[in-house]
Amino acid sequence: MLGSLLLEKVPSFITLVHSNNHSEVTDFIFVGFRVHPELHIFLFLAFLFVYTMVLLGNIGILAIILIDPRLNTPMYFFLGNLSFIDISYSSAVAPKAIANFLSSSKSISFVGCVVQFFFFVLFMVAEGFVLAAMAYDRFVAICSPLQYSIRMSRRLCTQLVVGSYFCGWVTSILLVSITFTLSFCTSRVINHFYCDSYSIEKISCSNIVINRMVSLTLSGIIIFPTLIVIMVSYVYIVSTILKIRSVEGRMKAFSTCGSHLGVVSLLYGTAFFVYLIPPNNPELRKVASVCYTFITPMLNPLIYSLRNKDVKESLKRILGKAKALL
Repeated sequence: MLGSLLLEKVPSFITLVHSNNHSEVTDFIFVGFRVHPELHIFLFLAFLFVYTMVLLGNIGILAIILIDPRLNTPMYFFLGNLSFIDISYSSAVAPKAIANFLSSSKSISFVGCVVQFFFFVLFMVAEGFVLAAMAYDRFVAICSPLQYSIRMSRRLCTQLVVGSYFCGWVTSILLVSITFTLSFCTSRVINHFYCDSYSIEKISCSNIVINRMVSLTLSGIIIFPTLIVIMVSYVYIVSTILKIRSVEGRMKAFSTCGSHLGVVSLLYGTAFFVYLIPPNNPELRKVASVCYTFITPMLNPLIYSLRNKDVKESLKRILGKAKALL
């Protein structure tokens, strides 16, 4: 319901943004990766393979969670949404980026750029909040196991996920509004492989001081609260685990958090690395961007399937039933 309502508002919002753009830009051109033309086929196949793995891995996780009633728990409710988000933000960027390896023009329409940017920001922000919700879920499960079913009710889980998407939607609306109402007087060439606010602002002839301030403020509002929730949750989790006397009990408790911690490290590690890259090194920025647009959503389902006992057992049961039917 919420997703369809938000999607209904997107076309009218894009029309409004386009009408407020004073430079009458109809399209942009991606520079992409500065490599020898001979490598384009190889990169096309490599990126296509990774994107295929993103789809297969995350759709597989979603299917396992939906099929197996034993996984009808808050933890896997969040994991299912994480897989959906990984598919969504990767799909906002990947198809166009992959097609451009075989294209001579590498262009994207103004509306296409707005749509790509809108959905990429929406789902990236939502992922940060969902990861924070997952950390809180693990905190309650380990630190207050007897109250888990009461505190992590279906209603609360739904509210946390809906709130994550809503925060992503609001952030995306604000960033699209300030980014695509800029004037583009001298160039329409984006030195990136997708529509990124930093790269778009670089080719604008407008004053971008306010844009940078708004972007930094939003980043602070989104990143710091979610990181604080994650870090505080894990401080209590580690403290509780260390009080467990048996080694087997400690290992079991750590195993339930290891996958989530790995995913958090991948996402925030690569995101922070991108912001630490000097402005005069756009090629390194592109390589780092590949990590969280392609590599991270590909590794997330592998991390959860290899480290999570429930997922592995569920997959074995499903495959066993499928084999029996054949």
